Amino acid sequence: MYVCSPTPDFCRSFLTLPFATGNSLSVAPAPHRPWVIITPHALPGEKIRVRVYDNGRLSSQADLLEVIEPNPEWRDMARVKCKYFTQCSGCQYQMLSYAKQLEVKRDFVVRAYANYSDLPPSAVPEAQTTISSPLQFHYRTKITPHFDLPRKGARNAPDRTLVDPAHPPDWLNIGFNRIGTRKVLDIEECPIATQTINEGLKSMREDIVRNIHTYKSGATLCLRDSLELGPSGSPPPPRSPSPRLVPITAPRRPSPAPEKHVCVRDPRGTVRERVGDKLFEYQASAFFQNNNAVLVPLTAYVRAAIFDRPPAAGPPSHLIDAYCGSGLFAITLAPRFARVAGIEIAPEGVRAAQRNAALNGLDAGHCTFVLGDAADVFAQVRDFPRERTALIIDPPRKGTDRRFVDQMIAFGCETVVYVSCNVHTQARDVGMIVSLSEQLGVGPQKRRYVLESLRGFDLFPQTAHVESVAVLRLV
Repeated sequence: MYVCSPTPDFCRSFLTLPFATGNSLSVAPAPHRPWVIITPHALPGEKIRVRVYDNGRLSSQADLLEVIEPNPEWRDMARVKCKYFTQCSGCQYQMLSYAKQLEVKRDFVVRAYANYSDLPPSAVPEAQTTISSPLQFHYRTKITPHFDLPRKGARNAPDRTLVDPAHPPDWLNIGFNRIGTRKVLDIEECPIATQTINEGLKSMREDIVRNIHTYKSGATLCLRDSLELGPSGSPPPPRSPSPRLVPITAPRRPSPAPEKHVCVRDPRGTVRERVGDKLFEYQASAFFQNNNAVLVPLTAYVRAAIFDRPPAAGPPSHLIDAYCGSGLFAITLAPRFARVAGIEIAPEGVRAAQRNAALNGLDAGHCTFVLGDAADVFAQVRDFPRERTALIIDPPRKGTDRRFVDQMIAFGCETVVYVSCNVHTQARDVGMIVSLSEQLGVGPQKRRYVLESLRGFDLFPQTAHVESVAVLRLV
């Protein structure tokens, strides 16, 4: 990356940039000093015209105005399925083939570890190919559009008597941020959201327009795709994970009816979601992975990473799920372990995980969820045998911290699987784990953690984001 100080003074200027890299970076041409300009939707090898709208400490942000010389091997605008693409801040890769998206995301993981882990290349294994999403569109199970009101409020607007959803006020936009601004871009539908959510968005937009003059300020909305409750008020029964084999002469049984989905629009409402043969319930505003189609491959990969190379003491028998949230990993992996403990610092997360364990028939003595203390995260699992215990870390985007890493090293689990939606903070944290374990030593034998494997999972098709899974083991 090219940087200089002081910041170049070309905010709001128009530039023609000679090239762009795979992560939307370009370098300002002469007579300007070398300086990185970040331009979403720019591709490697392209000559582009941009408008710089903001200067930061290490780079500038720009809008893409024109692709003067496109990269014909990468860019194909016929692939784009969204009329808001290049205006909405949500998607960046719709013009790429899906195979190219997976390739770019693998390179993204590689660059993140090269730039943020502070580890020598010899300590970082080659990143494996990115696991694809079965759905590339209509996969997202949660969206959070928003809207603003005029400064003086809708109550004082000249057209305040308007209630017809077919003719909303000109000033009302309901959607997502326009690229490079805080202004809301009006969005009628989102092609990466599920059909259920798009149906809910349509009716919600109509309700907002109809009642807009009752709002005193703008609002952020929450729409989630959820399974509908059964007729008795209970969730639908679990589906068999695989069909039973029958003789070829036996009559073919009809396929089970698909489960009905509904759109939950209340942030405090309950969402129900199935992952394989497990059912999860959580508050609509709470965190849960937004691409259900990838969750079975993701949890299966984590399970295999733990058990494929058992330590000398034998296969892992205990599991600690740190930052467990609603219990996704703890509950899906519980059948393979004698004891499972989920640790969460948010009380509402612990309560949701406990309900989900009961919902899936897991005894509290087998699968426990506890409220953790940041100062002593592993206090309630000290009886777990370290040599046969695996640890899963799935922190928020900001990652973990030195205090957690110190406690993790002191506890000394044999296998650590770090799952993250922010590969930059993951790389930073993994580098810290590897380096500190070398300095401090793990256990009486002063062992150390090594990074064994890296792999991305495409939970976010059409966007620049990737979920990353890093596996570490004691040696």
